Amino acid sequence: MDERFSRRAVLRTAAVAGAVGAGSIAGCSLPRPSVTGDQVEIGGDSPATTATTQFRGGLRRQGVYPDATVPTDVETAWTVPEVNTGDHTAAKASAVALPGGDLLVPGDTGDLHRVTPGGEVVWTADVTDATRGIHGTPAVANGAAYIGAYDGALSAIDVETGDRYWRAALGDAIGSSPGYYDGTVYIAVEYNDPSGAMFAVDAVDGSVEWDDQRPTDHPHSTCAIDRDAGRLVVGSNDGKLYAWSYPDLEFEWTFDTDGAIKGPVAIADGGAFFGSWDEHVYRVALDDGSEDWHFETGNLVMTGPSVEPSTGTVYVGSHDDNLYALDLASGEERWRFGTEGRLIGCPTVTAEHVLAGSHDTRLYCVEKDSGEGVWQVDAAGSVSSTPLVEEGAVYFTDRASDDYVADGEGETGKFRKLVAAE
Repeated sequence: MDERFSRRAVLRTAAVAGAVGAGSIAGCSLPRPSVTGDQVEIGGDSPATTATTQFRGGLRRQGVYPDATVPTDVETAWTVPEVNTGDHTAAKASAVALPGGDLLVPGDTGDLHRVTPGGEVVWTADVTDATRGIHGTPAVANGAAYIGAYDGALSAIDVETGDRYWRAALGDAIGSSPGYYDGTVYIAVEYNDPSGAMFAVDAVDGSVEWDDQRPTDHPHSTCAIDRDAGRLVVGSNDGKLYAWSYPDLEFEWTFDTDGAIKGPVAIADGGAFFGSWDEHVYRVALDDGSEDWHFETGNLVMTGPSVEPSTGTVYVGSHDDNLYALDLASGEERWRFGTEGRLIGCPTVTAEHVLAGSHDTRLYCVEKDSGEGVWQVDAAGSVSSTPLVEEGAVYFTDRASDDYVADGEGETGKFRKLVAAE
């Protein structure tokens, strides 16, 4: 392996010095993270270099699947109920696919489900009983699903059985999704102060390799890594985008906005793309943190942009009810597609279409070249999960209906499979 990209060697050498240096930055006496429970190391001395699957298709979080196609007319094949029951407005319950076609589905109930393409639940793992449960999406490597939860712990779950390998108690809450590379799991963690940290955790045994407690508010954002550019970036509720060198994880710069950066960050073409609660979408240069452009929407931006370098397009939603297509180089608007509710979850880009959910309780399919609507599917609750396209089928999760949240008499959030209509 190219030593420049062997972050495992770098982190092993610098683990102690890095932990001491980072801990002093925050200026507070936070307890050191611990690995708890019945610990079982995963899979020997040679962990996989890359993940089998992870949120938004990889470490750059681009959300683009150029070989995927979706039907031009759909119907519901089946649903799995009781995936979501809470009322927290953050995006949640986005599924990923395993080799062979089964799906892993996290829920705000605190459970992680393995579901077959036919809708059979193979197992359900009770990851946490914390309020708000799980909002992140698992990364899968070494036969384990790495997932954070609102109890502040990162867990490794056996994908075959649903049993837990280990649980690393890192902070007070985790609302972000982990990233995996070369035996290390990267995750943003929140403290009640409010403050937060970025962690690098050993994928085999759950021990902490590195952390940096610079974020001064809850970092709910999901980090992105560009190995070629040598950067790891993550947003935080303090309105800053933070950047470290990669793989040695030396702090490099921050970029300030006037609102919380809640959503995932995407990386492409030497830039970091993200939205802010200051109602703007940004492109920031990875090398020095300078602004390349910004685009103003009509409300908060919580979604993570999808970035397609091959067409030079950025797709992003806003609380102003619109899905936008922007020019990657300039940030100029190409088209907008209107819904009847705010967009919180990330869009998914396929060969010809963009899929996006809305708080109007619908999932939309839009032509990515023109911005014209193709179809829409009604759900029981708002749709903030990131749609998954697998073998020509579309999977997504809605949230509990308002009636259910109010008095338990409505519908729980359901995991759904859409197929071509007959």
